[in-house]
Amino acid sequence: MMEEELTLDLRDIFHIIRKRMKTIILITLACTLVSGLVSFYVLKPVYESSTSIIVGKPEGTSQTQTEYNDVMLYQKLIQTYQEIAKSRVVAEQAYTILEKKYTVGEIQGVVTVTPQADTQILVIKAKSGDPVEAAKICSAVSQAFIEQSKVVFPTGGDIQVMDTAMVPVSPVSPNKKMNLAIAFLIGLMGSMGLAFVMEMLDRTIKTEDDIERYLGVPVIGMIPREGTR
Repeated sequence: MMEEELTLDLRDIFHIIRKRMKTIILITLACTLVSGLVSFYVLKPVYESSTSIIVGKPEGTSQTQTEYNDVMLYQKLIQTYQEIAKSRVVAEQAYTILEKKYTVGEIQGVVTVTPQADTQILVIKAKSGDPVEAAKICSAVSQAFIEQSKVVFPTGGDIQVMDTAMVPVSPVSPNKKMNLAIAFLIGLMGSMGLAFVMEMLDRTIKTEDDIERYLGVPVIGMIPREGTR
């Protein structure tokens, strides 16, 4: 009995999908097309450049102390340098290095500072609509960070640039392929949901199949319309 009901349910689903196929296809294509137009012609590309900075042990720390407290020591050190890199004083010096092309707030808004987990590496990233400017901002902030760290935290660790900022080749956003894929899935699921809602609300009988489906009465014969053979 349960197998019979399950079979009927699946048949109903396929019947609805087949019946509303045009609606499903049109809505899915429309969503994908709109996403493509927005991704390719409306959203501006954003480029990201990054610098990797490695932090050594603090001055005056013995080798024995470093080996004993290395985990806590570097965690606190990296967190301290992360806050220095995000500080206003660093942004102000970067503002000067960039010849006042951007405001301090703009520099802070496009720069992110992230410590790499379980390492002594700090990554500084900068975003811009211009790949060359992204690299310039990243380099300026990195330079300002290293110089200001020596001033505000003279007993800190040895700081060295591991990877300098490069001009990015491709943008990090928008992700056009991802946008298209998401729009396609949203359009497909939304259109199928709409198809089922329309089918549930539509209880009119249009074909002989509908008579058997809704009334459970077999069709014995059909009366043709006047003028048809």
